[in-house]
Amino acid sequence: MTDEFAARRRQLRDRLRQQRRNLAPAQRVAAADALAVNLLALPFAPESGYVAGYWAMDGEIALHAWQLQLPGQCIYCLPVLDGEHLGFAPWRPGDPLVTNRYGIPEPDVSRSSLLRPQAMALVVVPLVAFDLQGARLGMGAGWYDRSFAFRKNGNPPPWLVGAAFQLQQQDAIATAAWDVPLDAVCTEAATRTFNHRGGPDETDPDRSHR
Repeated sequence: MTDEFAARRRQLRDRLRQQRRNLAPAQRVAAADALAVNLLALPFAPESGYVAGYWAMDGEIALHAWQLQLPGQCIYCLPVLDGEHLGFAPWRPGDPLVTNRYGIPEPDVSRSSLLRPQAMALVVVPLVAFDLQGARLGMGAGWYDRSFAFRKNGNPPPWLVGAAFQLQQQDAIATAAWDVPLDAVCTEAATRTFNHRGGPDETDPDRSHR
């Protein structure tokens, strides 16, 4: 990665993080509700199994409305830092949490009990920016790219779905060799699916659920 490439990614991160922090509380609540509708309407939304979200920080769009409306046979999980990769643990409101090295709450469980990324049916992934080809720009530490590297040239599960505010969409993002593409992105305004395997898209990529 060249210094110029890294600098461009850093500048984009800084700009979009500030823009999402600037959103008013009422906008955030409405966006989270609309996001939940779009996530639940995904053509591959599971009816059962382990699904993972994230603990919203730094202005990220929240997932609580989606979590509360998941089908009864779905088990909601949160990520847990485990060495250089992510593990996942079931979590419900009221279950104990601890704060990881980044200040993010995660389930207070033993590392031996963690679920591997391959056990997930669907993972909703945080991001700073996404583009119209399914590229994702995260915070730069590479946790999701390392943990889901097996999906770079493989089929789901798990389905990898980015969650973001519409303002985080970019026309194109310069990618690195290790970046793992998304299967879909849901915002408060629309759902866009991506096909990286040469067949037809699962849904019309311009379809919106409002």
